Amino acid sequence: MKSTTFRSAVGAVLTAALSAVVLPASAASAAEGPAAAGTVDTATAQSFGRLADAVLTQRTAALLDTKESVRRAAPLAEKNVRLSAGQTRTEDTALSTLRSRKARLAALGEAYTSADTRVAVDRVRVQAGHATVQATETTTLAYKKIRGDEPATTGFQAHHRLSFAATADGKWQLTGLTSTDDGPLAVNEPAKAPVAARTTALPDATPAAISVPSRPQAKPAGSYNYAAMATYAEKYWQNYNPAYRKFNEAGGDCTNFVSQALKAGGWANKSGDAEDYRSWWYDTSYQSTSWVGTNEWSWFTLDSKRATNLANVYYMGVGDVMQMDFDKDGSKDHTMVVTYRSSSGVPYLTYHSVNTYRKSVASIIASNPTSAYYAYRI
Repeated sequence: MKSTTFRSAVGAVLTAALSAVVLPASAASAAEGPAAAGTVDTATAQSFGRLADAVLTQRTAALLDTKESVRRAAPLAEKNVRLSAGQTRTEDTALSTLRSRKARLAALGEAYTSADTRVAVDRVRVQAGHATVQATETTTLAYKKIRGDEPATTGFQAHHRLSFAATADGKWQLTGLTSTDDGPLAVNEPAKAPVAARTTALPDATPAAISVPSRPQAKPAGSYNYAAMATYAEKYWQNYNPAYRKFNEAGGDCTNFVSQALKAGGWANKSGDAEDYRSWWYDTSYQSTSWVGTNEWSWFTLDSKRATNLANVYYMGVGDVMQMDFDKDGSKDHTMVVTYRSSSGVPYLTYHSVNTYRKSVASIIASNPTSAYYAYRI
């Protein structure tokens, strides 16, 4: 049975999603296994969703500041769906990694007291004894009041692809669970093996230190409406503004989202050729590359002097922007905006891809310790 610390809702959201599963009236007889039939029934599809929920909820549980044991109960092995031996080992390693992350967070003065993980199955495809499940995870974690000035919660949406293989006895095994998002790791996603750094010919910005400074640095008054930037980002972090195009399937929506927030706070269009990084604009039919491109945004911002680099990510205030270079190859991969800063000097960031609300910079660094970070004073 699940701990009362968690809530999970997979039944209702599965009903609509299961329309994607082909269930013909002439489905194979009970003697045929799923590999021969090429289909799964509704009960099996629901089991896929419950297993995804169980695995992801267990990962979240590994981060909580609680004495309760991590759940390894029946939901991880239903009558017709279970983890493969290889995936069981993978999850054991994942949980160990996440417990280490929890310790790193604790050393940085951050912890979570409770969580709510919910999984919605978006699509199920079956072919030749293999099933691919697309699922969306929505997780909210409550910050433990350590300093007393933390926001109440942080939240994110993450998208996953689960791979199942049919067994000879007509059952299914989970053989793989992969994030399909391009953004920084969700806090409950185990870290990937680091990629060796490569040289770059574009030293366009100065990396920021990620250690907690001895003294917080207040953000001075500026010429933009920083509160409006934060309000915009926190309004549309999950429900996208229909007035703008989405770029999730075209390299990611993170910089597009930050550009929208900056415009809401007073950034004006700068006309010019769409491919020229020295321009920055968006209209009903197109936009400059600097509006949507992570590196191009950085080049424009520094060239136009709309921002300067900060020496430390903890110096960021509301409306400031942070970028990440996941593998330190010199090309930036992700953009996010600060929408809250605690009185003790911890910035909290909101962003798209993975859609995330008020995630602390400490949590981002703990989840991505081998990345390079760039902080921009807007």
